[in-house]
Amino acid sequence: MPKLPDVAPVPTGTYRLQLRPGFGFDEAAEVLPYLRALGVSHVYLSPVLQAVAGSTHGYDVVDHSRLNEDLGGAEGFHRLSAAAQERGMGVVVDVVPNHMAVPTPASDNAALWSVLRTGPASPYARWFDVDWAAQERAILMPVLGRRIGEVVEDGEITLDATGHSSGEPVLRYFDHVFPVRPGTEDLPLPELLDRQYYRLAHWRVGDEELNYRRFFDIDTLVAVRVEDEQVFAETHAVLLALVAEGRVHGLRIDHPDGLADPRGYVMRLFGATGAWIVVEKILEGDEQLPTDWPCAGTTGYDALLRVGGLFVDPAAAGTLTVLYSQLTSEPTDFATVVDEAKRFVVEHGLHAEVARLVEVAAAICHDHLEWRDHTRRGLREALVELLVAVPVYRAYVVPGEPAPEESRLVLAAAVEAAKDRLGEDRHGTVELIGELALGKSGRGPHRDEFVVRFQQTCGPVMAKGIEDTAFYRWFRLTSLNEVGGDPDHLGVSTEEFHDWCGRAQATWPEAMTTLSTHDTKRSEDVRARLSLLSELPVEWSERVTSWRAITSHYRPAEVDANTEYLLWQTLVGTWPIDADRLTAYLEKATREAKRRTTWTEPDEDYDTAVRVFVEQVLDDEVVTAEVAAFVDRLAPPFRANVLSQKLIALTMPGVPDVYQGCDLVDLSLVDPDNRRPVDYGARVNRLMLLDGGSAPRDLDDEKLLVVSRALRMRREHPARFGGGSSYVPVTTTSPHAVAFARADQVVTVASRLTSGLRDGWGDTVVQLPAGRWRDVLTGGTYAGEPLLADVLGALPVALLELEADVTSA
Repeated sequence: MPKLPDVAPVPTGTYRLQLRPGFGFDEAAEVLPYLRALGVSHVYLSPVLQAVAGSTHGYDVVDHSRLNEDLGGAEGFHRLSAAAQERGMGVVVDVVPNHMAVPTPASDNAALWSVLRTGPASPYARWFDVDWAAQERAILMPVLGRRIGEVVEDGEITLDATGHSSGEPVLRYFDHVFPVRPGTEDLPLPELLDRQYYRLAHWRVGDEELNYRRFFDIDTLVAVRVEDEQVFAETHAVLLALVAEGRVHGLRIDHPDGLADPRGYVMRLFGATGAWIVVEKILEGDEQLPTDWPCAGTTGYDALLRVGGLFVDPAAAGTLTVLYSQLTSEPTDFATVVDEAKRFVVEHGLHAEVARLVEVAAAICHDHLEWRDHTRRGLREALVELLVAVPVYRAYVVPGEPAPEESRLVLAAAVEAAKDRLGEDRHGTVELIGELALGKSGRGPHRDEFVVRFQQTCGPVMAKGIEDTAFYRWFRLTSLNEVGGDPDHLGVSTEEFHDWCGRAQATWPEAMTTLSTHDTKRSEDVRARLSLLSELPVEWSERVTSWRAITSHYRPAEVDANTEYLLWQTLVGTWPIDADRLTAYLEKATREAKRRTTWTEPDEDYDTAVRVFVEQVLDDEVVTAEVAAFVDRLAPPFRANVLSQKLIALTMPGVPDVYQGCDLVDLSLVDPDNRRPVDYGARVNRLMLLDGGSAPRDLDDEKLLVVSRALRMRREHPARFGGGSSYVPVTTTSPHAVAFARADQVVTVASRLTSGLRDGWGDTVVQLPAGRWRDVLTGGTYAGEPLLADVLGALPVALLELEADVTSA
């Protein structure tokens, strides 16, 4: 048997595939020839373990002992892995350590079913983060449509004597199925219900009374205690075996900030695998990933922020702010919106998590005579304000260890901010909560529990408060409303970008970089078009004012100006778009905003008004013609943004990931819009024509050319881009170009803010390093200080290779 090609231990470029029923392991294997031709070194898969039946994303795992049967099971995965290895490609998989699904029926999760049936005696009881002291040693299950008494009286809960596959009795409530505690099956139903290890309750009480930790505020995702060595081993056995067998070569870790001990988890995982590991860590501002984590770095939202910022003109801040405020009467600063949104989330969706923290703090105070005057009400008020004030997802305080200096500074600032919001009579309580969060005060297990749970709550407050609420409430420039982004800050200078890349090469050179993910609010190319509004703020103001005037006579009164402004930006960013996609997006956006309508309490009149308005706008030939004309007007700078941001992301420090479909221009919105099927046949044909010498026919071809040539170069010459490489800024004499060199062998040149190039490039140049350079995209050759008009004449980007080292592209 011929020796299989070696798989690189560190990817040179990944391609993310969203697996789902109908596009499973075998379908992914069929795409591998194209991905290999594209230049991809590793295929990067969404979660592969058994999820809820029919899951379209895989993050709702129900069984860690099986590969997902809906995707093809173990045999299908083995075929995929073998097919990848035959082509010298590796496999990276998405790992979900923080939670499991609470499925309907619950029997689909055997581990959870066991705990519901036998309670703390279950061998799986240690798996789940349950507060057994609450709810009378029963797990709250908020699934009922009415109060329990009414449901029982009307006979909606029934006992099925042999309803389980094992022949054991079960309780049924519509589609829900629950186990019966052994020995209680002969009791009258009301008494039987009181004797279970779970308590059925109205669905609305979950946010207030739930006694198991969740993923964010989602009742159907129960947290798993992977900090327990046995739980880690049992939940990771299949994945560890796949790595040991050489079928998996890299791991992406979902939401590490939800874990009790993120560093300990990554250490254990790396120790067990030695694999390339990246973590989905959202860094705020200049926050740094802890350097004691044995991983390659983050999944790339920090890189996305810097790359995207290059294409936003900070000079537009004033004009865009005035326009937004005048049209919508919304606040002029994002911080006000964030404070309001985080407070709403803390006091509503995360009420149960805060209540649990209050109880732990109260227990600590009870153990200390000098703290017993701190009431639960005071503790709760202090906790709410401190959680709202913490500006990061986690402070990384480890019980029993001195808190890092950065953590102390973050929490000290949050304490001061919280004190400003409370009366002086609460200042002492806030200071105490701050000390407890740092592990500086208290004693015993409650102290350590508070340290951990406080940090586990900070992440959901940030994610649900900012990403999933504030980002859907404030729309000055929506290309900035992105995971890890800051809508209040317009633009990243070339100097800031170079500084960040230099640090990245020195500290995390093998981290992932990305422009689009399954979680981004808008695809990279939607953001590329919307960022152009910062280059043309006056013209944008005139256009949107005109469209509002044209549609004013049929705009329903229920549609608020803020939602309307989101609609106009979304139309421009995604044009052309149909009513179904646009309506679905606006429904999600308005419900996530939680102002006029929500997922749990939808306002049908409002939802209908928004849908009707969308349909009327898209049927208005005058408006659609003007939108189309404006998008056409943006086409040249849009082309520059699309190609420039992509080439930069592919050649900057780190391992670039291409999200499915983004090898061509992709105008997707937030999930589920970004999980639509991808036409790989069309991509294969386009790439074959390019490889055959055909010139690019359109922007799709140009983007595919950029992606394929950059990924191939990285795969064929990994030393130019990896940990042993270098990153050196290359000088250009135009503010509309950015350039950098990698390992003295490659130079990237890209254009930016090109709407300002009204008279072209003029006599501006790029100062190339010594030698003669060939553009692998166009074939042009350059040396010394060539004019940017020449280097960027055919394409708005150039990928230059030192000619003495030129190989086949």
